Amino acid sequence: MKAHGLGSLAASLHPVPPFDVEQSLRFLGDFSPMHGEQQLGVRALTKAVRVEGQTVGFSLRARGAELAPELTCELFADQALKLGTGEAVRERVRFFLSLDDDLTPFYALAEHDAPFSKVVQQLYGYHQVKFLTPFENACWAILTQRTSGTLARVMKRNLVETYGGSVHCGSGLLWAFPEPADMGHVSAAELGTVVGNLRKGEYLAAAVQAFGQINEDWLRQAPHDEVETWLRAIHGIGAWSATFVLLRGLGRMDRASFEDPDGRFTEEMMKAAARVYGPLSFEAFRAHAYRYGDWQGYWAHYLRAAGAGKSAK
Repeated sequence: MKAHGLGSLAASLHPVPPFDVEQSLRFLGDFSPMHGEQQLGVRALTKAVRVEGQTVGFSLRARGAELAPELTCELFADQALKLGTGEAVRERVRFFLSLDDDLTPFYALAEHDAPFSKVVQQLYGYHQVKFLTPFENACWAILTQRTSGTLARVMKRNLVETYGGSVHCGSGLLWAFPEPADMGHVSAAELGTVVGNLRKGEYLAAAVQAFGQINEDWLRQAPHDEVETWLRAIHGIGAWSATFVLLRGLGRMDRASFEDPDGRFTEEMMKAAARVYGPLSFEAFRAHAYRYGDWQGYWAHYLRAAGAGKSAK
């Protein structure tokens, strides 16, 4: 992949082992919210992201084995990158693919859980694939409320092509989801028109305002309860959506929030657990989760990822 307008900007990224890029690519291939938004190859991924008002493409190619993994990351853009943007993109890629997650303690716990150890064998080396940004995750949560995944993807595509950005690559254009600043001037009514739903327009406008005023580092590092409270204060973000963003947009894997008031997340998780453990009472289900302590979010994610294609939302 040749970079456009800026020469070759390539660097090596070193995931914490064990890491299996094929597991990440397999998950992305089944991940409904990102269908058609990247190019997947043999141990390779090409995708675009918006960073500080610029659309940048990144091409990843895997080298090495699970216990000595390495990714070559090449950046490309239609204009020269701003100072510091290249490093910001690489850090975004690390976060997106959870390259810094050390799964060793999680796998050690799984050794004492025979049914779940089979899931670990299936997904060994898989680091959680997140949304590229928590803002994109929050918008997807809004778009999917009482809406089919197919229609939500159409709505998302409309947002991307109206407010996001694109970058040329060898086979055409790669599109990137907008940043809050890209939509900061847009009214709720206009957003509602773009997605074809006025109420969702109101919710999206609230998310734009909230995420445009917060530091993402705070969302990643502040106490869990404080971040959850902040998320639930956004108009249109309820218990399920807040849990979704905490796990899949921020990588807050220390909790899985099984007892959410609306019950949606708990119901989905119990179905995923039943595929591994057989029918469970809620008390037994919760006991399994609590055995994983700060890793219960990863336990929950692995349960769902093991059934990817059945429930990939």
